[in-house]
Amino acid sequence: MAAEPAPRVKVLWIARLEYRFHAWRERRARARGLRASVSAYPGYGGEDWVRVLGRVLIVPPVRARRRRGDDGGVRGWRSFAAVPVGYATVTVSVDGVTHEVIADRGGVIDAVLPARLQPGWQPLSMTVEGSEPFETRVFVVGSDVRFGIVSDVDDTVMVTALPRPLIAAWNSFVVNEHARQPVPGMAVLLERLVREHPGAPMVYLSTGAWNVAPTLQRFLRRHLFPPGALLLTDWGPTHDRWFRSGRAHKEENLRRLAREFPQVRWVLIGDDGQHDDALYTAFTGAHPDHVTAVAIRRLSPAEAVLAGGRTAVDDHTAATVPWVTGDDGAGLLDRLAEIGVVGGPADGVGGPA
Repeated sequence: MAAEPAPRVKVLWIARLEYRFHAWRERRARARGLRASVSAYPGYGGEDWVRVLGRVLIVPPVRARRRRGDDGGVRGWRSFAAVPVGYATVTVSVDGVTHEVIADRGGVIDAVLPARLQPGWQPLSMTVEGSEPFETRVFVVGSDVRFGIVSDVDDTVMVTALPRPLIAAWNSFVVNEHARQPVPGMAVLLERLVREHPGAPMVYLSTGAWNVAPTLQRFLRRHLFPPGALLLTDWGPTHDRWFRSGRAHKEENLRRLAREFPQVRWVLIGDDGQHDDALYTAFTGAHPDHVTAVAIRRLSPAEAVLAGGRTAVDDHTAATVPWVTGDDGAGLLDRLAEIGVVGGPADGVGGPA
């Protein structure tokens, strides 16, 4: 008896339209003599593998501008003017070994490659269509590491009020990156966690688009946040949804980190305005052995209004892990010190073993 053919996957017309639009933009850009290049972003890995992240783009030329201090700042819309190059072949060089990977239809590179590297930050490079290599790093987690940090970005480390569409558009496309403000004390909190737990991976998990990755990296460096892997998402429709689900993106990557590093217990940091509280409650209930503590920043009344309200969960008893809240990084640091995740003021450094 002949096997029945596999059911045909229905693709939304808006997804097909998006792909055709980007293909048209790519043809126009190439006709003007522009070439593809690759932007590589910080990734992570274990002692025999690495997860490499990046995006293939055709970037329009930037007119020379008068210098205004350092880099003069970059308007958000410039990150969205580049043309993504779908299904490009990218050459990745890790520890002298080259690999070829294929970007997805949005030009995003997200691949796991074999590599035997020492723990800590290690370099790699990517190139496409003979372009100059783009250098980045991956953080290799040692097999003896038992502690890690996952932090949300929007309204946790950076004040954005992202859930409001008009505010989000203003922040993403118009606001000069120098105008973006960090959440007070959060850089100190994250740096303290990393310093007291040598070898711990730092992961920034956000619903933000890959387009803003360069802006986010500059923001983190400028405000002295510890370096870490970036796990962002791609805007636009999928084959079966008008818009990608930011919550599903976070859920999937949390589960993935739990699978990839079964020995690591994570401190999960977020806020009460973007479903982080409910998301972390569900994750810790399902994976209590993978969580050391949860720290939730409480939005101010004004921020809560801009964010469309709070999504706090009142009952965390099912989570079976320590749960702390605070108004800013200093408040969260004090609460985490009280439960022994970091050393208290009198202890200096050297958190729990």
